[in-house]
Amino acid sequence: MSSMKDKLLLVLYHDVILLLLTWHCGGQSQMIGPTQPLIAMTGDDIILPCQLEPARDAVDLTVEWSRRDLKPRFVHLKRDDAEHMTQNSLYSKRTSLSFNKLKCGDISLKLSKVQVSDAGMYNCLVPEIGAETGMELVVGSVSSVVMEISKVTNEIFFKCKSNGWYPEPQVFWLNSQGNQITAESTNSAKGSDGLYTISSTVTVNKRQTYSFTCRVQQKSINQTEEGHIHVSADFFLIQCNPAVQITINVAVCLILIVTTVLLIWKRGQKKTKIRIHDEDENELHQTEMEEKLQRECEEKKRLEDELQNNEEDLKHVRQTIEKLMEQRTCLKNQREKLNTLIQEDKTEMKEAVKKEKETPLLDKEKKMNRRGDKKTNLEKRTEVHEELLKMTEKLMEETENIIIQMTERKGKLEKDKEQIIKHLREKQRNERDSEETVRETSEKI
Repeated sequence: MSSMKDKLLLVLYHDVILLLLTWHCGGQSQMIGPTQPLIAMTGDDIILPCQLEPARDAVDLTVEWSRRDLKPRFVHLKRDDAEHMTQNSLYSKRTSLSFNKLKCGDISLKLSKVQVSDAGMYNCLVPEIGAETGMELVVGSVSSVVMEISKVTNEIFFKCKSNGWYPEPQVFWLNSQGNQITAESTNSAKGSDGLYTISSTVTVNKRQTYSFTCRVQQKSINQTEEGHIHVSADFFLIQCNPAVQITINVAVCLILIVTTVLLIWKRGQKKTKIRIHDEDENELHQTEMEEKLQRECEEKKRLEDELQNNEEDLKHVRQTIEKLMEQRTCLKNQREKLNTLIQEDKTEMKEAVKKEKETPLLDKEKKMNRRGDKKTNLEKRTEVHEELLKMTEKLMEETENIIIQMTERKGKLEKDKEQIIKHLREKQRNERDSEETVRETSEKI
């Protein structure tokens, strides 16, 4: 009976201890952070999430954001209800905590204007309660692909190049069916700014039509850029006849123009990203307002640069349309000339046949060989002129199509220009408003 009683007391003792431990641990806050790496592009703003669970007021707590691979290691430090400037100089004026969010236990860090050097492992720590979590930030940078073409005898060299990537990307060549092909050479170099430049070359030597795609991609940041190029079989034609040489020169000019148009179109795909900050003006500190003013100035400068690039593209497109109109006129003249030559060939052929019928039988045998050669030459010359006429008409059709595409491109650039001017005026108004707010805040302080 006594033994049974001892066992019951021992069980009750363990239950009490377990309840005490559960109660004590249940009041301890934990840190919740992301389980997957965060991805940001250079120049963007990003939030590094960090949350106390269960939520509690963290305004009076010490908050440490750090990277162990840096010296000094602090990215951002808040202590004694004040944010200290003992952080690493790489993050100067680029980090901030939200006072309102701190009241709810949200100690997420805002990192502005992300740089390549910001990539790494970040640690979020509240020393008073021992709550800590870590996360990885992956920084990426991308750039458009530039295509180049050159010809030596019967070989064509296709080259694609792209500057300003991070991390180091991969490059692939695809044919018109989307199948991957092997490149002649691929080179990658890292610049002083930490960004990669990659280039790759493919060589072909058969006289046929080619369409290639150069794809540059970085899987870890899920970014892909492509460049496309098309070369028709006419690019390889080499004839001694002056009329054929004219056609070849026109074809080469058209190919170079199409390549230039594609490059302009690709760069034009880079759309304007406008960031709108909606914050409570009554709780803004003077330093935050100065930073906002600086951002407005930089955004205005970016829009001014983009407007300049748009005007340059628009000017180039207009010049291209003028050159295409000249090419079309040249082709029309060449077509008329070829029609005249074909008509003359047919007239000479009729005269040769007529003379052959009128020639006496005795003379006919003597002149048979000479007239046969002349007739054969006329037939060959007619075939050459007719073939040139077909090529000229084909080039005229392609020229018309390109003129239509360039005209549509011109209209799009003009609309983009109107939008950029609209946003630029809006930024100028915001800049004036921010300057006024800074002055008012300074007077109150």
